Amino acid sequence: QVQLVESGGGLVQAGDSLRLACAASGRTFNYVMAWFRQAPGKERRFVAAINWNGGMTYYADSVKGRFTISRDNAKKMLYLQMNSLKAEDTAVYHCAADISLSFIRATLSDEGEYEYWGQGTQVTVSS
Repeated sequence: QVQLVESGGGLVQAGDSLRLACAASGRTFNYVMAWFRQAPGKERRFVAAINWNGGMTYYADSVKGRFTISRDNAKKMLYLQMNSLKAEDTAVYHCAADISLSFIRATLSDEGEYEYWGQGTQVTVSS
């Protein structure tokens, strides 16, 4: 069983930066981890993913170059550094865990690949 708890959300202005964190509990943390987001009235969408040791990452085109996903396995923490925030980044951000070790780009954006989800943290960017 894995529990995920996000933190770090808030209200910022366009152009600002924010760092989200996701704390994981459980025996191990050797999972593929990802961030998804859900804007009001829209479906949840993939943001970024990272493999078990942080050696590989993958981003949605909409955040590439602005967001950075990282992890600290010793602390069982996942992070999302968000720079140059835009109003369209406003959403609830969820972290997710895929207990398999496979890191296949074609499936990383598929919600069904992830077994565990956090409750989310709200990010609001004012323009």
